Amino acid sequence: MLLHQEITENIIKCFYKVYNTLGYGFLEKVYENALVIELYNQNVICTQQTPIKVFYEEMPVGNYFADILVEEKIIIELKAGEGGIVVEHELQLLNYLKATEYEVGLILFFGQKPSFKRKILTNDNKKIRQYQ
Repeated sequence: MLLHQEITENIIKCFYKVYNTLGYGFLEKVYENALVIELYNQNVICTQQTPIKVFYEEMPVGNYFADILVEEKIIIELKAGEGGIVVEHELQLLNYLKATEYEVGLILFFGQKPSFKRKILTNDNKKIRQYQ
């Protein structure tokens, strides 16, 4: 069983419901707002544009804003447009996981063909940090 599998499966179901309802061609923010509504409808606790501290050698070096943070466990990075998920999207999410205490991330791509990628980077595979 994958880490946070039940939650991620629920997120993915919500993703496909939003995609099937809205279709292709909107800006990421439209999909973000719709996905948050659908997650709330499924009793999933989430926040939009959540600031998350990024650390370098145990020192905070800045913040990034997660598109959606689910149950303080899963980072969702939304993408919309042509093509599909590319290596740069995956590296972006992996960097967010490396630099934070979160272990699971999802890329949800709203394109002509919807797609997603799940990334897991457990904290025991990261340098131990003291979070303040």
